[in-house]
Amino acid sequence: MKIDQEDEQTSLVRRWGLPLGIAAGVAALSVVAVTVVGGERAAEPVQAGSGGSPTSAAASSGPGRGSSSAGAGTTPSSAPSASAPHAVTVTSVTTTPIKAEAVGRILSSCLGSDAARFHPVIAVRTPAAAKDWDGTVIAVDSAGQYVQCQTKGERGSSPDVPPTFINDRLWGTGHLVEYFDSIGQPAGKGRYLSLGAGHYTSGVAKMTVSYGEDPKQYPVVMAGGAFFYSASFSTGSSTAKLIAAMSTPYVHAYNAAGKEIYNQKKDPQFTGTSR
Repeated sequence: MKIDQEDEQTSLVRRWGLPLGIAAGVAALSVVAVTVVGGERAAEPVQAGSGGSPTSAAASSGPGRGSSSAGAGTTPSSAPSASAPHAVTVTSVTTTPIKAEAVGRILSSCLGSDAARFHPVIAVRTPAAAKDWDGTVIAVDSAGQYVQCQTKGERGSSPDVPPTFINDRLWGTGHLVEYFDSIGQPAGKGRYLSLGAGHYTSGVAKMTVSYGEDPKQYPVVMAGGAFFYSASFSTGSSTAKLIAAMSTPYVHAYNAAGKEIYNQKKDPQFTGTSR
């Protein structure tokens, strides 16, 4: 965790890690290791509107690795939390589409000559602009490998070296959700931006995300077997430690019947109870 001296807020870059043997292959300067994801068929880029709801999506068909079915509950709540007011509060989760011509330039600057191999499935601007990011493009190639490129204007970048996710390792029966990069950064005085993405399998019909200990769940953009979430926060005079804790994202997944079939808070991969 790095503290932004000018804004006195947290600049956080977090990714979900691999087992040590795989993580060793990631560049030494990377903060943490890249996770792997599963192959999905390509789809048209999602055009997300208010609340991050997609206007196009494709069901995934491949097996999943990374997060097993964990927890069960009711359908997501859209009502405000009944708990006491939080010092760090969500102010917006609204994403907006990135124009097709800009998407091409973003992928080219992020991937170089490899850009032609990738087909965008999600391309959206975040609810607020941070110093380094104002959106994300997620794309997939014919082999089912995904890439997540953060945007700033019409330029794309990735903290991963190379900026692709290997999809043919560590997949197992019963897993539903896999994670790409999850990052956060100050977005001006008293504001903070969080964003993250990942991959879901065919048993997942709907996804949401909650933040910190607040039970309220927000929409997640889903398309082409990938998902994306983002939120801007009002931080007030909160400390960096509080901002990090209360903006921590937790993904939830539901089946077609509306039953919660995955809760990241109960995932052994993150609770430290995995074998």
